[in-house]
Amino acid sequence: MNEPTLLVLLTTATSVALLHTAIGIDHTLPFVVLGRARKWSLTKVLAITALCGLGHVLSSVVLGAIGIGLGIGLSKLTTIEASRGSLSAWLLIVFGLAYAGWSFARQRRAYRHIHEHDGHVHVHPHDPHHPHHHAHLHDASTLSGKQLTFWGLFIIFVLGPCEPLIPLLMVPAATMGAWGTFWVALVFGTVTIGTMLLLVTLGYYALQVSLFGPLERYANTLAGVAIALSGVAIKLFGI
Repeated sequence: MNEPTLLVLLTTATSVALLHTAIGIDHTLPFVVLGRARKWSLTKVLAITALCGLGHVLSSVVLGAIGIGLGIGLSKLTTIEASRGSLSAWLLIVFGLAYAGWSFARQRRAYRHIHEHDGHVHVHPHDPHHPHHHAHLHDASTLSGKQLTFWGLFIIFVLGPCEPLIPLLMVPAATMGAWGTFWVALVFGTVTIGTMLLLVTLGYYALQVSLFGPLERYANTLAGVAIALSGVAIKLFGI
């Protein structure tokens, strides 16, 4: 193995992964705003971030390995990655808007109940301390929402590409074989996930101060809007 060449490739993989993750707001913003809105612990936020980051990196590694194994050209693989990037941006937009709409509707239901008596509809504020027989439905809805939130993010990140990774894998694959390719993929993935965790941690603590004021109860709705806007930023600016 050519050690100087490998060192150059690993250095390049480190710098590219760092830059790629730092400027890609979709790599951090969804976890920060959801963690803040849902009042998740930092441990939970970082665990979800790490799992999504791992799926994000591995999907491109698998695609690159298949392409290398089948002799698919770099241009074709790059085209596939670009298509995945466009798809993941649209999915972020749809996910963010759907989450915002669901959160807004759920928030309104939490504060108001509609009851019908003698043909008349009465609307009154909801007392959170007043027991009612719909409690188990609210619990089930909350559990379902948590599961959908995680799996929605995870699927989006698996479908989202690490655009710079495949070109980086092609060089060691052609000159050093599987061992060199493995090290480049490992370093790129480690730096990518590590940078995600660092930036999410910084964002998590930065948002511990309430920034919403009277809109605090709509934090989940605002989080959904922020996620959708991150998808829009990808479409408009390619970041």
